[in-house]
Order: sequence, then structure tokens, then C-alpha cells
Amino acid sequence: MRPVRSCVLCRLLPAPFSLALRSLVLVLLCITPRCQAVQAENVTVLEGGTAQISCRLQNYDGSIVVIQNPRRQTLFFNGTRALKDDRFQMVLFTPRLVRIELTNVSVSDEGGYFCQLYTDDTHHQVATLSVSVPPETPTVEVKQEAVEGGEVELTCVSPRSKPAATLRWIRNGREIPGVMSQQDNGKTFSVSSTIRIPVERKDNGAALSCEAFHPALGGQKRIRHYRLDVYFAPTVRIVPPTGILREGDSLSLTCSVTGNPLPRNIQWSKINDTLPERAEISGPTFQISRLSQSHNGTYLCQAQNNYGRAADHYTLLVYDNVSVTTTVPPTPTTQPITSHPATPTLLIPRVAPDPKDPGAVVETHSAVPYAVIGGVLALLVFTVICVLIVTIWCSVRQKGSYRTREPILAWY
Repeated sequence: MRPVRSCVLCRLLPAPFSLALRSLVLVLLCITPRCQAVQAENVTVLEGGTAQISCRLQNYDGSIVVIQNPRRQTLFFNGTRALKDDRFQMVLFTPRLVRIELTNVSVSDEGGYFCQLYTDDTHHQVATLSVSVPPETPTVEVKQEAVEGGEVELTCVSPRSKPAATLRWIRNGREIPGVMSQQDNGKTFSVSSTIRIPVERKDNGAALSCEAFHPALGGQKRIRHYRLDVYFAPTVRIVPPTGILREGDSLSLTCSVTGNPLPRNIQWSKINDTLPERAEISGPTFQISRLSQSHNGTYLCQAQNNYGRAADHYTLLVYDNVSVTTTVPPTPTTQPITSHPATPTLLIPRVAPDPKDPGAVVETHSAVPYAVIGGVLALLVFTVICVLIVTIWCSVRQKGSYRTREPILAWY
């Protein structure tokens, strides 16, 4: 009778046992030198990577070892290639360990690989190959264009990952809660996160980002940056010239326009009249050379896009040229000193143009302050009054002395 070369109890172990527990039971049961066993190790690898599938042998005596793929196709028979797939290579075959290598792994390679040991009784173990698919950088989809005063719906999409990736929206360092959606594509998953946010003109160009997290990324994340493109009606403002315009001057106006999209055409016109013949228009710039009073009027700048129109106006007022004459005071000369009292001379104030308005005429003060002249006049008036008072007082006193002498002479 041929001796039994395998342990019958080794075949009776239930499949749900974990690999570690089954290995321990096998070691405890197969304690005789004739008991043969095979053990397999589960493997997890990234898609596109290289997987090593190992079958560990116990008390191997040269029996047949077969390795099969999840479709039960034989890959190797005692170390000899049986399936023509160059991605599989036998890298090690010893009485203790058989190892094959699979390159450029894909999700279609995922499943259980069978390590079979053919003795009087067949023993096999399954090495489970798990393929992890990290997500690519997500994409952002816009359902409809963002218009000032409305809402914009943004969807962040990660089309393929395994297990399913986790998505989140970030704006100004804060998370924006989104509505998550997940679709099973067989062995991979498609994940999306949708947000709806109100938009104003100030939000144009605001930065958002969608971040994708996955265990296969090792704590890193894939980020898609996005800037809001908010459409709004234009605004128009005419930049006026500085100072007063007179005949012969030149006029230059600039029309400052904003909007999204930016208006391409800017229209200049004159209210209730046609533009002057000498008017020159170059985009937002409007110029008139050698102004005259016939150019007076209100000029209009208009711009529009698909979301509205706007305008601004400027009223032109051209002044006459005013000739300004400046009187230069006489140069003081040196006169000989006489005994006659000096008669004060008043200098006539001259006029000079106002620097703000060349046509206006304003007074400029003379070299002699008016306070000095007034002081001299006051002194003269005071002196005359004093002389008159003294004269009147002397006259009255002299008349009184004559009246007191007349009675005395009559008594004698």
C-alpha cells in the first residue's frame, strides 16, 4: 500500500478562514515529514505597476506545481510557461518558494491566482491580486455661464478611480459643501461633486479649486484650479481734461470702459448735432484741435455688449481769448531834500492776470502798504483838529479879558 503523501485534514479546512489562521492550522496539523502543503499571499498593487505572486511550499518532494489565473488558465506548469502572455515571468522556483511576476498590471488582471500542488491529493491556495487605481487630476464642468446677479453651477468630476476617490471644493481656504454622486463602472468608479454659488461682478476672476483624495496617493491630493468667469454689462466713464479751455486749445477725452466681455466698439457722438470736422477718434480717445466756440456742446460716449449698454457725457465750454495788459509801476527816483513839507504820493495799484483764469483781471498790491498811507492821513487830520481847538480856545479867552477891564475904567 502506497503511503499517504498529504494530510487529509489539510483539505478539510473551510475557505472563510483568514490566511494567517489557515497557515497556523496547517502547521499544527501537518507535523509529519510526509505532509505537504501550499500557502499563497495576497497582493495589492497600483494600476500599471508590477505584482509579485508567491506560493510557499511545505515538505515539497518534487510533486507537480501549477499556477493558474483567475479564469483558471494555467500560467506555469512546474516552472514552464503554459500561457503566452509575456507580462508573466517565473522569477523563482525552489522547494520552498515559487514566485511569478506580472508587469503593467491592469484592473482586468485582478482576482484570485491559484497555487496548486498535485500529490495523491490535490492542494491549492488562492492569492488574491487587488489593483488600486488612483484618480487623475479632476475636471471642472460648467452647466451654464455665470451672469451677474445669478447663480453658477460647477461640477468637479473624477472619472475613474478604485476605490472611489473623495472630492471637495475649496474657496479662500474654506470648504464649500457639494452634492456628491458616485457611479459604478464595473471595476472602477466615477465620482462627482456639484456646487451652486451666487455670483456678482466682484466675483469675476475669483479662484476656486477642486481636490481629489485617494488612499493610493499616500496623503497627497490631485488639485484642479478654476477661476470664475462672470459676465456683466459695461460701465462707461469719460475722463475730462483739466483747466479751462479757450479758443485755439486742443481737447482730448478718454472713455474708460469696463465689462465682461469687454465691448469692442466705442461710439462717440454729439447730442443734437454732428461731430466737428476736426474731430479725431481712436478707440476710446476723442480729440479736437484748435477749439472754437462752435465746438461747444455735450459729447457722448457709448459702449455695449451682450448683457447691456452704458453711456457717459461731457459738456464742452470754450471761452474767448482775453488780452491782458499789465501796468508796470514807475521806478522810484532820488529827489533833493528841501524845506517844503513832503506831499505823500499814492501809488496806483496795477492789475495782473489770474493764473487760474487767464482772462480774469484781479488787483495786485503796490509796494507801499495802504496802512502806512492811512496812518499819515490820520496824523494830518489829528494835527489840524488840534490846531483848530487851540486857536478857538485862545480867541475865547482873549474876549473874556476885555470884558473884565471895562467896568474898572469906568469907575475911575
